[in-house]
Amino acid sequence: MKDIHILIVDDEESIRITFEMFLKREGYGRITTAATMEDALIAINEEKFDLIISDIVLQGACGTDLLRHIQKTGIQCPVVMITGFPNLESAAEAVRYGAFDYISKPVNKETLLRFVRQALKHWELEKEKKALQQENEKYRHYLEVIFSSVSDAIITVDESMHIVQLNDTARAWIAEMHEGEVHDLKALPGEMGLACFHDASKVIREGKVVREHQVECHRADGTVRMISLNAAPLKDTVEEFNGAVIVARDISLGLPEGTIGQRKQFHGFIGVSHVMQGVYRLIENVGKVDTAVLVTGESGTGKELAAEALHAESKRRDMPLIKVDCASVSEDLLESELFGHRKGAFTGADRNRPGRLLQADRGTLLLDEIGDISSRMQLRLLRFLQEMTFTPVGQDTPVKVDVRIIAATNVDLREKVRQGGFREDLYYRLKVVEIMLPPLRERQECIPLLVHHFLVKFREKLGRKIHNISDQSMEILIRYSWPGNVRELRHVIERACVLCHGPTLLREHFPAELLDSVQQGSDTKRKSQQVKQLKSATPSVVSLLSEEELLRQVMLQAGGNKSKAAKLLNVDRSTLYRKMKRYCIT
Repeated sequence: MKDIHILIVDDEESIRITFEMFLKREGYGRITTAATMEDALIAINEEKFDLIISDIVLQGACGTDLLRHIQKTGIQCPVVMITGFPNLESAAEAVRYGAFDYISKPVNKETLLRFVRQALKHWELEKEKKALQQENEKYRHYLEVIFSSVSDAIITVDESMHIVQLNDTARAWIAEMHEGEVHDLKALPGEMGLACFHDASKVIREGKVVREHQVECHRADGTVRMISLNAAPLKDTVEEFNGAVIVARDISLGLPEGTIGQRKQFHGFIGVSHVMQGVYRLIENVGKVDTAVLVTGESGTGKELAAEALHAESKRRDMPLIKVDCASVSEDLLESELFGHRKGAFTGADRNRPGRLLQADRGTLLLDEIGDISSRMQLRLLRFLQEMTFTPVGQDTPVKVDVRIIAATNVDLREKVRQGGFREDLYYRLKVVEIMLPPLRERQECIPLLVHHFLVKFREKLGRKIHNISDQSMEILIRYSWPGNVRELRHVIERACVLCHGPTLLREHFPAELLDSVQQGSDTKRKSQQVKQLKSATPSVVSLLSEEELLRQVMLQAGGNKSKAAKLLNVDRSTLYRKMKRYCIT
């Protein structure tokens, strides 16, 4: 009790001295006294008290004024009032202003100590109660924050199917299906409302958990939201059944997040990378200009899509886009395919046939794999580009057309020109503007978006209910080098959808060679890092890095060439020989 601090306020010195003596003998070691209202106010403003004992009548003031000040300033402390003229009105006023109790004069020792003990005990219980209330309020607020913030929709209902509580997600979903507030689960429309009502009814009827199942919910805009539903009994602390709680999770495969201002799709292209944004802008600008375009890129990067986008952006968009695969047609047939022929021009020419150039008149002609055409066809094509006229096989009269030429190739035409395999003048005729399509490995940030696109496409085609792809699978797809580019990714996702019979694409649904390639790539990267570490390490550090193993790796990388290995390690050959001899490396 030595830590208990008590303030005695009385204008009679004898009472202050007597009370202080009683309390100190009882073990209350910290006693402060005040003779006036001013002294009391100074004391309570400067120090913290566990109990205040005050006369209700003070010289020039009233004890209730002290109570008002304590109440107004929010000081947390019990107050026991002393009165020489107890009456109902003064007692009521003291209690109204927060007094714990009042004692009638004269006050003997036992009465004073009894009231002090009661006041302190009561105050301690009040503090514990208030602390518990604050803790409960904090916990309740914490649960409310979780309830409101969780991305799943949570609905609680009572036994009569009346909605008791909704979180923010549930309110948003209901707003999509129904205008205004919904107070009864029976009134919730659509597939989700019917499924929730069915699940809640079963829980309330049987008192058992309804495990996860999927529901297709059709929106007004024609899209489908896949919902995973769980329902469970809702009980209070005494295990009395009160209703049901329904948890609905959106398991639709959502579009990956993109940077603000970036296009995720452009005509047939899918991608958000910086390099693809540049491709989109270039196609937009070049498409409007009626000039020849050379589209280059590895196989599977989307050269045909680029041609289609250029045509769609041009003033020729309402006219035909004619495509010719130069690599799949022989030289003789290609000439007839492009320029057409007259009946009887050669054996088998039993009728006139308009060529692709004539079919593309006022439109666009795509010459795919232009790098594979013969020298003779290169010359004929050059003449056409110069004059925009051509002569069909077996005809003497030239034909004039208005055609925009887009050429595409996956070979390095500049290198073919240097080697003499492609005409330089034709190369520059075709390459008025060049659009270079990046390989997929150089735009890895586009892969999640492409995966989503192909997954939606093939799950609908195959009738599969696949809604997700595991994080591990997506990581593998991102890390793979994709030599076949987007075309290869398309085939891989189609294969995975064929093999998958559950809701999620897993590692097991992807080809073993793809998984092995990613693993080998990780191993190679790790070894390369070790070699770099060895090259930059001091002798003392090298000894800690398994020098023998790293030397063997460097020799393997150098193909057994000691001079090359020494250069890789940035050491003299004599140093390398000495270390190899030490570890018996030949």
